[in-house]
Amino acid sequence: MRDARLVTLIGAGGVGKTRLALKAAADHAEHAPDGVWFVPLGAVRSPAGVAGAVAAALGLPDLGIRPVADRLTAHLARRRALLVLDSCEHLVEACAELAVRLLRSCPGLRVLATSRRMLDVTGERVLTVPPLSPAEAAELLRHRARDVGADQRIREADDDRITRLCARLDGLPLAIELAAAGLRTLDVEEVTARLEDRFGLLCPDGPTTLSGQRTLRTAIGWSYDLCTADERALWNRLSVFAGGFTLEAAESVCAGDGLSRYDVVDLLDRLVAQSVVLVSEVRVGEQDGPPRYRQLEAMRAYGRERLIECGEEDLLAGRHRDFFLALARHGTTHWFGPGQREILAQLRAEHANVLAALERGRGRAEADRTRLELAAALGFHWCCNGFVGEGRRRLDRLLAEAPEPTPARARALWTAAWVAQMQGDLDSADQRLDEADALAERLADPLIRARVRGQRGTLALYRGRPHDAVPLFEHAMAVQSELEGEPATLRWLFQLALAQLYLGDPRATDTARRALATAEAHGERLTRAYALWVLGYDAWLRGDAKASTALMRAALEILRDFHDPAGVAMTLEVLAWGTAALGDHRRAAVLLGALGPLAVELGPTDGGPFAEPHARCEKAITEALGPDAHREARAEGASYDTPRRAVAFALDTGRRPASDGAAALTAKEREIAACVARGMTNREISASLGRSPRTVEGHVKNVLAKLGFSCPTQIAAWWTANEPAARTGT
Repeated sequence: MRDARLVTLIGAGGVGKTRLALKAAADHAEHAPDGVWFVPLGAVRSPAGVAGAVAAALGLPDLGIRPVADRLTAHLARRRALLVLDSCEHLVEACAELAVRLLRSCPGLRVLATSRRMLDVTGERVLTVPPLSPAEAAELLRHRARDVGADQRIREADDDRITRLCARLDGLPLAIELAAAGLRTLDVEEVTARLEDRFGLLCPDGPTTLSGQRTLRTAIGWSYDLCTADERALWNRLSVFAGGFTLEAAESVCAGDGLSRYDVVDLLDRLVAQSVVLVSEVRVGEQDGPPRYRQLEAMRAYGRERLIECGEEDLLAGRHRDFFLALARHGTTHWFGPGQREILAQLRAEHANVLAALERGRGRAEADRTRLELAAALGFHWCCNGFVGEGRRRLDRLLAEAPEPTPARARALWTAAWVAQMQGDLDSADQRLDEADALAERLADPLIRARVRGQRGTLALYRGRPHDAVPLFEHAMAVQSELEGEPATLRWLFQLALAQLYLGDPRATDTARRALATAEAHGERLTRAYALWVLGYDAWLRGDAKASTALMRAALEILRDFHDPAGVAMTLEVLAWGTAALGDHRRAAVLLGALGPLAVELGPTDGGPFAEPHARCEKAITEALGPDAHREARAEGASYDTPRRAVAFALDTGRRPASDGAAALTAKEREIAACVARGMTNREISASLGRSPRTVEGHVKNVLAKLGFSCPTQIAAWWTANEPAARTGT
């Protein structure tokens, strides 16, 4: 990796490519000071989804305005960074194309890929990951046997028998782990004999002609046979999930037809003990969610084959779709309350499952209606979780596939209008609203009609027509207050205050305060941030720069927990004006510089009411600093090139030295971080330090939260870069 910018680890499934890649990434962190990102591709089914998976791993919102590959290039162009593309074999062409494009345009970027096939591009350095040597395989078997409480079986076996078993498994680590799980009930000789029986059935000419991949499949099949009938049933049913699952999801989707919800809990625990299911160590989204489980792709694929064989595929796909529809509906119903951050974190963690649910059952009328309903119910996920482009593509396709005049279509049309408006495509939003209004009138649905009126008010604001927006907002609020209650009016209430402010209406401040009070009364946060912004903008217009900057900072404190680049951009803009007015012209210039990357993502605007004060702010900065210092400060601001980084700078958290993070960790947490940096799993840390897996998991979660990271690879990179301070906590 020091000599080549593209390295591909190839080898059979289960040989340890991912584990080696993670360790190499941690060791290479010092050569990638601007970031190491792990991109799991196992759950990605479409070649078009590869770039999106990379963008999601980097935390880049998908607004759908620019091609994802262009956004990745712009983001990585000046970075010394490392991308780890894991499990490329089913998407080789797409991975190769993206890797070549990024490496050509980003001179400081390196790519480490894992695959069963080489990417076959110029400059690729291929390293074949070999099976373990006999001694290494025996050591791993002994270690894993101890983990499952079968060390007595190992002590009873002589070295020749252990070597024979490992040889039959071709030294594949995953196959050895599965065999170790079998040692809980069988001795080494019995495990070996049963495996050889299976090898003989597959290859009567002798097991030596088996490839590594067939060896793994044989080991998986043997483990499957070793399971009870109920364990096999759950294994099959779990294959319906993509990208992992929670216990609640497993209980809801997999129970029934002979398995109760209580059975699922016990059976899942048994499958974890047998290494069929893993407790996920990489959380997607927030750190305080429920534990997640996952299956390695080889295990999942085997279970899926069995699920199809037993005729349960459609049944489980339907349950899976219904579960995530219920999850999306829950988020919509409870949005205007205290759980917004948790709702978005849960949906973000389930993004792969959501996409899978939207794909399955196409062409079946009932499934198409459910898929359309799901896409409509995911409006907050699309628009507040950074997946606007994905939402637009899904809704457009599903609306074309399900043209029947149903309530689900009416709701989907309204959500499609919202998504189009978020992209600045106001004409398409108008068309969707026209059809939604006509269909809602035909269906006698006053709630959809009220939402249409409110959305038309938003479009009027976007077009600079606040006088048209006010009555539309007032009508929507009156109807929704009656049908859904006061919290539902928050969507329009802060926009009404903004429209009144543009019109010079003296009621604007009271309306914004009403929105703020309503949000606070119900524990709602995102609209509270918008109401604070309106009050801050009003303070700026009144000449109170000090109050304006305080209110904008308060808004950013909330927005930092959401994927809202438009909200961050408009807040940074007004904050920069107030900062300049208070005399800190260089900081104001840096804030305006941070707006540059956001403006590229959000697309061109005509400036609107911001154009004149923005120009005045720029002029004041240039006069105070001079042209050269102004350009230098703006260039510094451009380095804060994501909403999260820009907000961190604005709130004075973007320049915290690494030692501050170390000081926040307890001695036990620093010990755990050191183990993570050595590439140890939670289970290995637990065995090494003599602590329970749950305790270790809790410490890892705390370290991630305190350092602001989302995965253990980032901990390893941070530890490597800051080891002296990290080790001492100084």
